[in-house]
Amino acid sequence: MEIYEELKERGLIAQVTDEEEIRKLVNGGGARFYIGFDPTADSLHVGHFMALCLMKRLQMAGNKPVVLIGGGTAHIGDPTGRTDMRAMMTKEKIDANCECFKKQMSRFIEFGDDKAIMVNNADWLLPLNYIELLRDVGACFTVNTMLRAECYKQRMEKGLSFLEFNYMIMQAYDFYYLHGHYGCNMQFGGDDQWSNMLAGTELIRKKTGKDAYAMTITLLLNSEGKKMGKTAKGAVWLDENKTSPYDFYQYWRNIDDADVMKCLKMLTFIPLEKLREMENWDSGRINEKKEILAYELTKMVHGEQKADIALAQAKAAFGGSADDLPVKDIKADAIIIPVLVAAGICASNGEARRLIQQGGVSLNDCKVTDFNTPVKSGDILHKGKKIHLKINLV
Repeated sequence: MEIYEELKERGLIAQVTDEEEIRKLVNGGGARFYIGFDPTADSLHVGHFMALCLMKRLQMAGNKPVVLIGGGTAHIGDPTGRTDMRAMMTKEKIDANCECFKKQMSRFIEFGDDKAIMVNNADWLLPLNYIELLRDVGACFTVNTMLRAECYKQRMEKGLSFLEFNYMIMQAYDFYYLHGHYGCNMQFGGDDQWSNMLAGTELIRKKTGKDAYAMTITLLLNSEGKKMGKTAKGAVWLDENKTSPYDFYQYWRNIDDADVMKCLKMLTFIPLEKLREMENWDSGRINEKKEILAYELTKMVHGEQKADIALAQAKAAFGGSADDLPVKDIKADAIIIPVLVAAGICASNGEARRLIQQGGVSLNDCKVTDFNTPVKSGDILHKGKKIHLKINLV
C-alpha cells in the first residue's frame, strides 16, 4: 500500500487542498513538508506526539521533513482553541524551550544531510521591518477573510488582541519563507489550523505564481486537539522528568474504550493487516488492546527497557509483585493527607480529605477512613483502580 493510502486508512487525513497532487508528491517521496511547533513549554507533550508520528511515517516513505520551531511566533501566541491570551514569555525562556524540543524530536526524526532539517522562525520573523511586512505581505490579506476564520470567530466576543490577530499572517509568512529558502511545497498541521494553512498556500500563489499544498491531520480524541493528553493536573509530557514512563503508560492504558482502535491506527506502527485483525477481536479483549497501545507508545517515547518496566509495574498494580510497583520518594509528614499531596495524587489537603471521604484512597488494600492514618516506607498507596504507588519516606 502507498503511504498516502495508508495515511487515509489510518484516519490521519482530515482535509487537503489538492488531493491528486498531494498523493503524487507523498507517494513519490517528493514532499518537502513542514510542521510547526510553538515552544510554549520546556517539553513536548502528547498533543505533539501525533504530528511527530506523521513526520516519521512520511520520512520513512522518502519525504523530507522540515521541523519548524516557532521561536518567533511564540512571541505572539496562537489564539486557536484558546479562550484568553497566552502569557508572554521572555526571549530567554523561548530559546531554552527550543533547545528542549530539539533534543526530544531527535528521538523520532532522523536529522542530517538530505534527511530532515530543523529551523527556527525567529531567524526571519524577528528581524522583519514592520512597514516592509505590511507592504509586502499585509497587502495579500483582507480583514474580512481573516475574520471568517474559526480560530478568530470563537474569540471575538471575549476579545482578540491585535497581537494575536497577526498570528495568521506570521504563519503564512513562515510557509512563504520556507518555500523560497528551503523548497517546502507542503504544510501539515491539525485541522484546527486549516485557515492559517490556507493563508500560507494563498500567499505563495500570489507572491510567486506557484502552487503549494496543505494537509491537515484528523485530531485525536477531541475536536480541538490541543486538549489531547490533558489530565486533571496538566499535560502528559514526553519528558520523563515531567511524566514518568509509568504514568505515560497508564495514560494510554486508561483511555476510553471507544478511542483504542483509533489510537492504535493513528499512533502506532503496527501493520494495518494486524490492526484489521484486532478490530475483529471479541469485545472482551479490550484490555489486551489497551496494553498493546500503551506498551507500543511507551516504547516509542521512552525505549523498550523503560516500556518493559512500565508494563511490569502496571501488572504489579493489578495483582502482580509489589516489588515492580513505581516507587515515589516523599518528603512529608508520615500522615495520609500530606503524603497524598506530596505524591501528586491530590493538589491540596482539601482535595485529599474529599477523596478519602468519597472512599477513593486505600493503603495496603485497606480503605482509608481516618485523616490521620499513618504511612510508612514500603506502604502501597492506591487511588481508585488506576493509581498505585509504593511510598518511600525520605
